Amino acid sequence: MERFTRAIALSCSRHPWRTLAAWVLTLAAVFALAAGVGGTFTDDFSAPGSQSARAMQLLDENFPAAAKGKVVVVLEAEDGTTIEEDHTAVADVLDRVRGLHNVASVTDPVRANTVSDDGRIAFAEVTLDVPEREMGKPAFTVLSDAVSGLKATDLRVELGGDAVFLNAEEKSSGHVGIGLLVALLVLLVVFGTAVAAVLPIGLSLVAVGASIGGITLMAGVMSVSVSAIPVAGLVGLGVGVDYALFVIARYREHRSAGRGNQQALADAMSSSGTAVVFAGGTVVIATTALAITGIGVLTSIGLATSLMVLSAVAAAVTLLPALLGLLGDRIDSGRVSRRRRPARPLADTAWWRFGHRVAARPWPYLIASVVTLLAVAAPALAMQTSFPAAGDAPKETTHRQAYDLLSEGFGVGINAPLLVVADLRASGVDGAGVSALAARIGSVRGIASVGDPTTSTDGDTVVLTAIPTTGPADPATSGTIDRVRQVIPGNVYVSGITATTDDLNAQLSRTLPLFIGAVIAVAFLLLMLVFRSIAVPLKAAVMNLLSISAAYGVMVAVFQWGWGARLLGLEGPTPITSIIVVIMFPILFGLSMDYEVFLLSRIREEYVDTGDNTEAVARGLAGTGRVVTSAALIMVAVFISFVSSPIPSMKMVGLGLASAILIDATVVRMVIVPATMALLGRANWWLPAWLDRILPHLAVESPAPPADSPAPEVGELVTR
Repeated sequence: MERFTRAIALSCSRHPWRTLAAWVLTLAAVFALAAGVGGTFTDDFSAPGSQSARAMQLLDENFPAAAKGKVVVVLEAEDGTTIEEDHTAVADVLDRVRGLHNVASVTDPVRANTVSDDGRIAFAEVTLDVPEREMGKPAFTVLSDAVSGLKATDLRVELGGDAVFLNAEEKSSGHVGIGLLVALLVLLVVFGTAVAAVLPIGLSLVAVGASIGGITLMAGVMSVSVSAIPVAGLVGLGVGVDYALFVIARYREHRSAGRGNQQALADAMSSSGTAVVFAGGTVVIATTALAITGIGVLTSIGLATSLMVLSAVAAAVTLLPALLGLLGDRIDSGRVSRRRRPARPLADTAWWRFGHRVAARPWPYLIASVVTLLAVAAPALAMQTSFPAAGDAPKETTHRQAYDLLSEGFGVGINAPLLVVADLRASGVDGAGVSALAARIGSVRGIASVGDPTTSTDGDTVVLTAIPTTGPADPATSGTIDRVRQVIPGNVYVSGITATTDDLNAQLSRTLPLFIGAVIAVAFLLLMLVFRSIAVPLKAAVMNLLSISAAYGVMVAVFQWGWGARLLGLEGPTPITSIIVVIMFPILFGLSMDYEVFLLSRIREEYVDTGDNTEAVARGLAGTGRVVTSAALIMVAVFISFVSSPIPSMKMVGLGLASAILIDATVVRMVIVPATMALLGRANWWLPAWLDRILPHLAVESPAPPADSPAPEVGELVTR
């Protein structure tokens, strides 16, 4: 692989203008196609074959009116009046809602008997002219702003419903810019020159921009989650900067050793460039494996993240060499400090000394590190996941205001309606038994009321709405759904947001073992191919699982238990989203492999060169410790910046990923890995002879610089 990566990089470096032109043309084509045939974003939370999925399929096929998107306009009479007393203002508001784009019909709350007992709060059901998934996030934002912006004397107007909550757009908080600014500052410290610092930032932005166009194109042929770009972009920014950092750092190291620019680039791409391809490929495989879950929202986020990482890898092995070829010696332009400290040999650095210290006393370092990780991970044993509801949204949003008003006026269960769909063509309940079915459902513990049945025009499908006594995120609602499903015949299905998420969680429970096993197995095989070892991939799998568990432990303590939640802008404990936990696993596993590959490939280089395991570990740590730590700081800065997002789920992703990367790049890679490698000695590189013969060879290392070569001028301000 190293020859292939080297050849591509050298070709791009020798023909930089052609490479730049190819990227410009590709970006232009992608954005043009995305503008023309790109789709809108919508979340597909259905679990194939589940009751909720079957119910929605019946509605799509036989009850188009019921399948159309629905939202609710919530009205509150203020200053001591009632809805009936303000009927003129109510009628005026609803008339204006009827005239809005995408609105097909609006009910009258008085006629529909959707006025609270005290007469202060009412809601009007709004039927859209298209199904929710076809409307798109921007259109929902326009509708939300239009309805919540309606002014009426003595009347408060809000727009709510699951569709509004799930399609709410995030208001920009500038967190992306903050993360990139911190990354730039770290790069300035790492490289000491403005040009070298700006280059990784620029490459990551190009890669993310290209991927956004590609994801928009993907939305034209499949359902793509509204969270796909935020989550994938978060990962894309981090890996884009890190991959460029690894290559540039190795390139400058070879230049410091006296090699010419072309030779330095060739050697850097043979080692770090190949490691980028391998590490990026591992992330791509891990995130693509989300398709194993069979859940549309996870599949689309996994594919979007894979596309982001692929773009980052492509930029690192093609665009970056072209730019380095154009810059030449100007890569060191814009030095931030006039005083230039002389470079020192690797064997005279703090990392080299630390590596020998760990190797000399591996057991104390190993035990202390593992105990620390287990303590941080312990809260994960108490993790309880659920699906977010509008009640978890920021208080200033219209859907949260509507949620609170509905709960106040009609009970919290009004926000978790169950949609009961009967297929009268199948055996079970028939048209004559619908009334008895409604009564049976109404008698179930946990059901507050059951609405009148509505029959499709062809008479084949009947829909009833059942209101539980508990809210959408309450575990008691799941129990109520189970009891309802126990009393209905085989041709009746229960849907609704809570039923759908319950079915989704059941699907995850069935597929997660296969998904996790596949990710670990593929990573194990790839590491075994590269490092010709059994111990290395086994340790990597265990260490990655420890890092991920520690990140989950941090999430439980902060979000579920509420420790420091207010510092993150939350009101208190917040349910951990089950989908977020699943999404984080392949991303963290893949990113953890990045640092594993870069550290171990360098250790392997040194071991092949010296044959001394202890010295190889120390020199590998010295050669990568500064760069890996700096890369982790950048990744943490990008991830932690998303904690300022107003959306709780994005806070969870940001904090979880940042915690895992910080732990992985410090405790795991810098302490546990060297300690275990020192303990195992030559056994690190043991592979049965028969297995070595049948496995294909896949190398990511190239000859290391001479042993007495000076260390690169990176990290001088923070690593000496």
